[in-house]
Amino acid sequence: MKKLIPLIIFIVIAVFLFLSLNSNKGELPSPLLGKMFPSIEGKDFYTNETIKVVDLLDNKMTLINVWASWCTTCRKEHQMIMNIAQNTDLQLIGIDYKDTRANGAQYLEIMGNPFDEILFDPDGKIGMDLGVYATPETFLVDKKGMILYKHIGEINQNVWDKNFAVHLNPIES
Repeated sequence: MKKLIPLIIFIVIAVFLFLSLNSNKGELPSPLLGKMFPSIEGKDFYTNETIKVVDLLDNKMTLINVWASWCTTCRKEHQMIMNIAQNTDLQLIGIDYKDTRANGAQYLEIMGNPFDEILFDPDGKIGMDLGVYATPETFLVDKKGMILYKHIGEINQNVWDKNFAVHLNPIES
């Protein structure tokens, strides 16, 4: 029996690791879902003026995307964010997370700037206030300022259609 104990412990750990690695990180629960967007201040990326994020929401459907120039997944999803920016009914706010202003500006110059507003978060304080787990992370906020959905990881067309677009084009009954 003593020889079986290490085997049983190994199997339990292996099952736990397998389930953890195969979980969908884009669907981790967020304590902010269904709540009003928190009262967070940040610095404007270009002017360094202090801005309250809730003041930017201004009765508009808003997508808030946390990104960084060093983030390879952000680069991978950037074209999709550019496509989303074509929706004139949706405001896009970017948060440049744990980055340098020079690197962020170069990234936007090369990749294109889809954002209506950008906040600069070099020390990660805004990200911490939002419970950012990894970049990119994206929040969908309704016209009243309530967080409808949060996605961790790349947004591709399938993720957009399944998780975001349903909130933008609700089926009327």
